Amino acid sequence: MQRLLAVDNRWTEALRLRPAQRGLRAVAAFLAHSGDSWFWGAGLVVLIWRGDPGQRAWGLQLLLAIAGLAAVVLVIKFTFRRRRPEGEWGSLYRMTDPHSFPSGHAARAFLIAALVFAWGPMWLVPIILVWAPLVAVARVAMGLHYLSDIAGGAVLGLAAALVVIEVVG
Repeated sequence: MQRLLAVDNRWTEALRLRPAQRGLRAVAAFLAHSGDSWFWGAGLVVLIWRGDPGQRAWGLQLLLAIAGLAAVVLVIKFTFRRRRPEGEWGSLYRMTDPHSFPSGHAARAFLIAALVFAWGPMWLVPIILVWAPLVAVARVAMGLHYLSDIAGGAVLGLAAALVVIEVVG
């Protein structure tokens, strides 16, 4: 296990952006925040409130899937209690959620991508399929997660999407 963690740490460090890489850090910070639960929750609440009946149903299903996944992520995080990598960026995340495994942002991004792929709209599919892995990698690049955290989050998000699709359709 120690050997795997050492490889994980080495690959994580290789992906991490340095302070001097300002332009890339700005893009990565934007992508890292674009997977925030409050952002998606607020957007989906507006869609449920103002959308047509089809949009409301889609938004509600997605919001409930995100909330259910968040509960599962928290249980896993408090079971494993893996500390986040050392770093200065993301102090809010570090204070409110000191545990890194699995990445909730990666799980959420891959859940959303899989559900958009299954439910549409089709114009959004290529965008969201590019966006999801970028959110996950940005979390590592900004020093909030290890590579294995985002891999675990991605697998969890995809598994949750399969459950949701099986249950909802």
